Amino acid sequence: MVEPLRIKKLDETVINRIAAGEVIQRPANALKEMIENSLDAKSTNIQITVKNGGLKYMQIQDNGCGIRKDDFEIVCERFTTSKLKEFEDLNSISTYGFRGEALASISHVAHLTIQSKTTNDKCAYRATFEDGKLKEGPKPTAGNQGTQITVEDLFYNMNVRKRALKSATEEYQKISDVVGKYAIHNAKIGFGLKKFGENNDIRTPPNSTHVDNIRTVYGNTIARELVEFNIENESFKFKAHGFMTNVNYSTKKFTFLLFINHRLVECQSLKKCIDQIYSTYLPKNSHPFMYLSLELNPRNVDVNVHPTKHEVHFLHEDQIVESITTALETKLLGSNNSRMFYTQAKLPKTTTETVTIKDKTPTKTTYDKNLVRTDSSEQKLERFFGAPIKKGEMVATSEIKTDKVATTTVNTEKTHLDSSDVEFEKHNEEFLNKVQDFENCLFDKTINGNSNNVKNKSKRGSKDSPKSSKLLGSSLLSKVARIECKLTSVLELRQEVEKSCHMSLRELFAQHVFVGCVDSTQALVQHSTKLYLCNTQKIMQELFYQFIVYNFQNFNVINLSDPLSIKELALIALDLPETGWTEEDGDKEELAKKVTEILTEKGVMLHEYFSLGIDEYGTLKSLPLLLENHIPEMAGLPMYMLRLATEVNWDEEKECFHTFAKETATYYSQLRQENTVESSSWTWLTEHVLYPAIKEYFIPPKTFTENAAVLQIANLPDLYKVFERC
Repeated sequence: MVEPLRIKKLDETVINRIAAGEVIQRPANALKEMIENSLDAKSTNIQITVKNGGLKYMQIQDNGCGIRKDDFEIVCERFTTSKLKEFEDLNSISTYGFRGEALASISHVAHLTIQSKTTNDKCAYRATFEDGKLKEGPKPTAGNQGTQITVEDLFYNMNVRKRALKSATEEYQKISDVVGKYAIHNAKIGFGLKKFGENNDIRTPPNSTHVDNIRTVYGNTIARELVEFNIENESFKFKAHGFMTNVNYSTKKFTFLLFINHRLVECQSLKKCIDQIYSTYLPKNSHPFMYLSLELNPRNVDVNVHPTKHEVHFLHEDQIVESITTALETKLLGSNNSRMFYTQAKLPKTTTETVTIKDKTPTKTTYDKNLVRTDSSEQKLERFFGAPIKKGEMVATSEIKTDKVATTTVNTEKTHLDSSDVEFEKHNEEFLNKVQDFENCLFDKTINGNSNNVKNKSKRGSKDSPKSSKLLGSSLLSKVARIECKLTSVLELRQEVEKSCHMSLRELFAQHVFVGCVDSTQALVQHSTKLYLCNTQKIMQELFYQFIVYNFQNFNVINLSDPLSIKELALIALDLPETGWTEEDGDKEELAKKVTEILTEKGVMLHEYFSLGIDEYGTLKSLPLLLENHIPEMAGLPMYMLRLATEVNWDEEKECFHTFAKETATYYSQLRQENTVESSSWTWLTEHVLYPAIKEYFIPPKTFTENAAVLQIANLPDLYKVFERC
């Protein structure tokens, strides 16, 4: 192709600048060009390896479309990788300058090696380049799909430029800054950065989100304070999207990620105006974090104001900056909500004096903002709502140890043992009695042929150690041998659960400390210095679903002493208002009969896979035991039977197991909250059965970050900041 005259002229200018060492000023700039080439190749993963700040060794590897063997000879020639084909392309292509300069420039000042493999090639090809020309190769070699570019001994022939660079550590920091910013902007592409021979310093997964990558690169402190914004203006033809921190976050340095037409650049006028907005809300000399992606008409962008095109100007710059800053200030005002905190002067049921003993061992200082409760027996939420303590009443004595100070609590009246064990035993005994009453009504007491022995055996079991006793003994359950599941549909459901796992929430639930119950559907838990409000019903619904999927064909059984008619249960459900039955739906008797036929027909499968016993006469004989010590609410059984018949997809295997597990988990997650103050079995069950199971087994899905299942309501360091401002 004959190049346009203008391109030839600029080609000679750039070659002269290469000789002077002005095009590649530092490794980070060279890396930026190579990353954009990998993005053009439609890569999904980009891995960068650096040694000695990029001067000794720098490698970027992607899994893109690759380079054909026949193209290796010209790959490092000027403008070969440019999108420009003719002069008119300058007015239509969203590009900065002419592109295609990175590889050609690097080949003049470093030892350049390229290895690439296309989809159609049987092997990869490797070639070395010098001064823009092919030096050796391409030679066949083993390699993965995509392209690997290796730059060694950067500026080996230009000692003046090499000496002008700073230390290897600082150069690596600049490279890390560039990779982190491109990883945030290109969230759908996985990025990795590491020093040669070490682990990854930056690692973002493919198909991620901007917020997740900001959390990975800059930390959770920034990510949790982000506010999303979208701006569009038809008059000046621009679009802007990004995230900014609210007024709760501030730092000494303004972190501003600006991408104009998907290239990392700087615009001092825009940066200054945004910083000026925050100066009204943040303390003096404090600054925010902001990521902004701005899309403009390529014709309106002036890229020739900086040697490396790192800074740009654009048409109608003042008006566009004003439009953006006005919209951001409006968004910031909308997110600036005030909070009110109520405090209590003295902890309830505390009549003790505190003696502080200094530890002579030199340890790391622990600040007050990091002192949190780590033992649920020290102070429970229920104590804030109980009756005032009477004189001579038991007061717990405990010892709290921190990194520096040991605090011993001394009772002024009389010292007793910790009341947590006494309370546990009391509630445990009440719960055992209720389970025994339930057993007498519904469960089969003729196991082993002797009902009296069964009853006595359960009573004796209740006198064992309360923290290790099995509340549902062998008399209530029929144990099953472990069976390995090989069904593809079930294995796929398990893989979906594991794939959707949110690692941060998994850490939260695995290390949480239970604080107390708000009601039967909500509870408070603590993790580190944060307090969370958890939707117990949503969490248990997901946990029971996982139990069903992972314990497929391996359920213990709750046997009913008197089998229940499914038809009668269906009629009861149809009479409930939440069913929404109308005369147009048909006769209730016919509908109940249809429900019985469906479940009876599937009875063998339900019993074999889920231990749900339904005989050929249409009666319910047993239920699966999903969690030890947890009995489902029998009042919800009619609706459960009706929804099994109507909501489960019985035609497809995988969908059948999925919908059955969902409906069963919904039923088992229901807890009935008694109105009487004395009755507190549901609170005991929540604290000592449900949340310990959550702590040990739960795999939280990513949807929990969106459906309000877990909400952070307080953070101790942030509370200290509020008091410091006051």
